[in-house]
Amino acid sequence: MAHIDLNLIRTLVKLYETRSVTLTAEQLYVTQPSVSYSLARLRELCADRLFVRTRDGMEPTVIAEQLYVTFQQSLTQIDGAISSRRHFEPALSEQRFRLAMTDLGEMALLPVILRHLHAQAPGVELEVLPLEIDKVDEWLITGKVSAAICSRPLSTPGIERQFIVAERYVCVINERYAPSPDSLTLEQFIRQRHAVIPRSSGHGMAEDVLGSLGIRRKISLVVPHFSILPALLRDSDLMVVLPYQIACTFAASVPLKVYELPFEVAPFDVAIHWQSRSVASPAERWFRKAIIEAVGGGGDDDPARAMLNSEKMA
Repeated sequence: MAHIDLNLIRTLVKLYETRSVTLTAEQLYVTQPSVSYSLARLRELCADRLFVRTRDGMEPTVIAEQLYVTFQQSLTQIDGAISSRRHFEPALSEQRFRLAMTDLGEMALLPVILRHLHAQAPGVELEVLPLEIDKVDEWLITGKVSAAICSRPLSTPGIERQFIVAERYVCVINERYAPSPDSLTLEQFIRQRHAVIPRSSGHGMAEDVLGSLGIRRKISLVVPHFSILPALLRDSDLMVVLPYQIACTFAASVPLKVYELPFEVAPFDVAIHWQSRSVASPAERWFRKAIIEAVGGGGDDDPARAMLNSEKMA
């Protein structure tokens, strides 16, 4: 099947959906003998009957059902790629975009991104993939995702980036267990029990600094995602290092004390990354532009954006 005609694929997909040679011919604007000929070619190529004529129509075999899933997805991608290269109308599009981001990004940025996208393109689909920092370069290069939002710069050739948000790290603890009403000393920081998130989340800068300073702290809990932290911090004395924007978001629902870190960690930029080759696609360009507009100033009515703009990042 290395050189299978694209028209044969369209015939199988349409025949599967209509269960009728007549309807397939009408919808593909060909004759019924053409559909029958295409079906015969498919049967020869696949070494399977593919469809069996019954009183209810053309019933697909197991092989046809398996092929339909793959062929239908492939046709959607091919048609979308061709149409988006020529022209892209957000208001009429039903295209699916894939965005990789951390659970922090989901909590802080996804609501305003989604609202901004759907205001311009109510029919588009957005699929969010959990960011895996060690794999995201490959995802972008292979086209598995349209874009990725993360704080760690991606240095792989063929990937471009644009700044969207400035951030810094702080540490938080339930107010009941705060060791100091004001600033936090390094000794207090070390004595406290800590919860941490693995480096695969994309947030390892504070850990790098602690390692370079030879500072060891008591780690009592390791969790895979930041999103569980508000529930944990509500009733425990655990301390957590996390970005300021998320600290403020958490503090809106949990009584938290937010401290500046008692050691220096450089501020960092959150950026959107994409594959260089996708620049030529009008659809991909619109998608990136919409995200940048939403996060960079197109959504000040969003609570996370309002909080971010309420204080200049250090």
